[in-house]
Amino acid sequence: MIDHLTLRANGAAFHVARLGSGPPLLLLHGWPEFWLTWEPVMARLADRYTLLAPDLRGFGDSDKPDGPFGPDQHAADMVALLDALGLDKAGIVGHDVGGAVMQPLARAAPHRLAGLFFFDFVYPGIGARMAEPDRLNQIWYQSFNQLEIAPTVVGATRESCRAYIGYFLKHWAHRKDAFDDVLEAFTDNFLKPGNLAGGFAHYRASHAGRIKMMKGQAPKLAPIELPTCVRWAERDALFPFAWTDRLSETFTNLDIALLPGVGHFPHREDPDRAATQIATFFKKIGWG
Repeated sequence: MIDHLTLRANGAAFHVARLGSGPPLLLLHGWPEFWLTWEPVMARLADRYTLLAPDLRGFGDSDKPDGPFGPDQHAADMVALLDALGLDKAGIVGHDVGGAVMQPLARAAPHRLAGLFFFDFVYPGIGARMAEPDRLNQIWYQSFNQLEIAPTVVGATRESCRAYIGYFLKHWAHRKDAFDDVLEAFTDNFLKPGNLAGGFAHYRASHAGRIKMMKGQAPKLAPIELPTCVRWAERDALFPFAWTDRLSETFTNLDIALLPGVGHFPHREDPDRAATQIATFFKKIGWG
């Protein structure tokens, strides 16, 4: 049975779902998600690992930020959360926003991390490709989500919220039924006070950095040397597999491979394979 914890860290209260026993793995969700997106993977790994799935600040049942809140701030939260959990070190698994958080986290506290496992995410090597003309119909939401009116429009009714959140969960997936069994739970989640604005705070905080990335003006950061595994979906409509070609510039100790037959959400679309890939990587590096 999943335990639901509330822990104080970095001046905020965080909800963390916990299941299993063994070496700890911290699971960081994307948008439009919250801890529940990891439940199928957690069930499959609980006999080998302690799975810890927090709601990032702004999401789920964790506290909400006062304004824009991006990867650097989330990374500071996660270091403090490891302290609150009493963990000297953990393996980290992330997707989408979670993957964006893992990069500053790995630079700020590499000694706290056993290794990094990513599903599809934004990293500096994507560069100008993010905003090429034929991509604009895919990234429009990144601008809309920054508008002050966005939470009001999306949250006007239950139907509008379900339609907006459900659109991305289905459109970005290759296996279109991946979230059908939890769509009402996701709708409930994003209708909770502050959760739409809390998730949108990521886009408001990330905007300036993404513009610099697209213009080729992003600051040069030291490469990340931790053991890193990336499994990138073959059918991701949002982040094409071709965009993995510069990952080795950011990660020096990299295991990268294609995941066939899935879209943007491998952990929900094929949790058996996702769990196997996660367990294989962490066993290989001696974590479990």
